[in-house]
Amino acid sequence: MQRALELAGMAGERGEVPVGAVLVRNGEIIGEGSNCPIGSCDPSAHAEVIALRSAARCEANYRLPHSTLYVTIEPCTMCFGAMVHARVQRLVYGASEPRAGAVESRLKLAAADFFNHSIQVEGGVMAEETAAMVQEFFRNRR
Repeated sequence: MQRALELAGMAGERGEVPVGAVLVRNGEIIGEGSNCPIGSCDPSAHAEVIALRSAARCEANYRLPHSTLYVTIEPCTMCFGAMVHARVQRLVYGASEPRAGAVESRLKLAAADFFNHSIQVEGGVMAEETAAMVQEFFRNRR
C-alpha cells in the first residue's frame, strides 16, 4: 500500500485526483498505475485500470489470477468490473469513497452474486493517510 500511496502522490502532483494502485502476485509487483484520465484524455485511465493494463502486458495475459490489487481509494464501478474480468483474487483498498465507491460503500459490488468471479475485499488499510491525501488535494483546488 505504501507504493500505491507514492503513486497517488505523483498523480496529485500532475493535477490528477491522487489515486495509486499496485498489483502484486507472489510478493512481487507485476503492475502499477496512478490516475491519469486528464493528462491522457482517457476517461478509463484510472489508477486501477492502468495497473491492470501494465500487469497484463507484463504477464502477456489479460487474466491475472492469484493477484492482489492494492489501491488507495475504494474503486468505482468501472474499475471493479475490470478487476472481475482480470480475475484478480483480492482487493485491498485504503479509504472508503462514500460518494462513488462501488465495492462496499454504495453498490456493494463485492457482495453481488451475479458476477462469474468473486473478489476478496479488505478495506481501511492506511485509510487515514489515503483519505488525507485526497482531502488535501480537493481543499487546495477550491
